[in-house]
Amino acid sequence: MSRIGKQPVVLPQGVEASFAADHTLTISGPKGSLSQRVDPRITVSVEPAQKEVRFTRSSDQGVERALHGLYRALAASMVVGVTKGYAKRLEVHGVGYQALVKAPLLSLTVGFSKPVDLTIPKGITVICPNNTTIDVTGIDKQLVGQFASMIRYARPAEPYKGKGVRYAGEQIRRKAGKSMATGG
Repeated sequence: MSRIGKQPVVLPQGVEASFAADHTLTISGPKGSLSQRVDPRITVSVEPAQKEVRFTRSSDQGVERALHGLYRALAASMVVGVTKGYAKRLEVHGVGYQALVKAPLLSLTVGFSKPVDLTIPKGITVICPNNTTIDVTGIDKQLVGQFASMIRYARPAEPYKGKGVRYAGEQIRRKAGKSMATGG
């Protein structure tokens, strides 16, 4: 049996879970509500008395074993999201590089002729405490990580001078530049 899948997802105080007939697991808490469609091969049982959600699979095939652990992990991430939320911090490095939030857009000035404008998805909050720091927060772990990845992809940090967008604390492996050619 899956070591991850057999563990129940414990629901803390103020968090409720429900499983609908259309195989949709919904978890709601103080920060909001999240839904996840569950494969029909995985059975979900919500036990309100014990304040936990359990996952079981119908057979021991490889795909079902993988789905068993996957849906348990997704449900655990949903519980953390509706209670604490998720956050990613990015840093912009480079002369003249900066970030600015304008209503539904995040505008990045990162060395191109025009600023890179990214539309902020619903459910995500983006703030810039200063013009070189970007904080992405939300309750959906996947959405927060995906949008932070899109921001980084706009101009990944390059290995020679380290200019670009990087996650806070990310180490960029630096390369030595070309040395001056010695003529004969």
